[in-house]
Amino acid sequence: MMSFQRLSQLWYTVTYWYTVIISMPILSYISDEHLIAEVAQLIEIARAAKAGAEEHFHDNVIDPFAAIFEISGFGFDHDTWKLGEVLRQNQKTLQNHVGIFHQNILGHVAGWQNLGVGQEVDLHCIEKKVIAEIKNKYSTVSGGKLKDVYSDLEKLVMPKTSKFKDYTAYFVTVLPKKPDRFDRPFTPSDKSKGSKCTENPLIRHIDGASFYQRVTGREHALKELFDALPEAIRQVCNTQRGAVPLSQRDQQQLQEYFSRAYEK
Repeated sequence: MMSFQRLSQLWYTVTYWYTVIISMPILSYISDEHLIAEVAQLIEIARAAKAGAEEHFHDNVIDPFAAIFEISGFGFDHDTWKLGEVLRQNQKTLQNHVGIFHQNILGHVAGWQNLGVGQEVDLHCIEKKVIAEIKNKYSTVSGGKLKDVYSDLEKLVMPKTSKFKDYTAYFVTVLPKKPDRFDRPFTPSDKSKGSKCTENPLIRHIDGASFYQRVTGREHALKELFDALPEAIRQVCNTQRGAVPLSQRDQQQLQEYFSRAYEK
């Protein structure tokens, strides 16, 4: 029979580890409060987009020629095709907000400030003398507009009168075209000159995983965020009607997508 002293030691050990586990944050570099609030906001945006999908379906003109060949060539009936078209329209709206989600998450990291949508730059850190423009996907900005991004960043870090003089300016592509990590001078094409923009060590292009590491000091910070989302979503689902938690099967498939996007 176990002694009272042994039982007391066992109870202390169990209680200690239970307290440690319960008190651990979902994500190490921001608070649970901030993480859950940002997740809840994005889920609500997705739900609102879905709710208004039918009402706004014809806001964008439907190409009837493309539709007829998609229905025939893909082997769909009209209702299945329409569901896919609604999802496509909503996905574009949601992806724009995913970029803002990353901006908000990074802005909650100690020492970093989220300047908000529509400001001269998205994030800055006074201590590290860094500013950043966050874009969710490599195709969000393309062509001649990349040169405009370069020019805007140059105007912030080069003039003597700028409050960001001599800061390092990052153009962040959270989802890169290939699963490569990079931090290099940003030199998009300048079609007006027929050449690339001048290389400047203070104006840089960086992928999402590398920038998350730059902000948090944690090599796998972006992966940690992704791994934390199912639990954050589960907690949101407990209070937000209509939101659906992720199944284990869904999580496994989504982990594969993450690996393909960010890991060689």
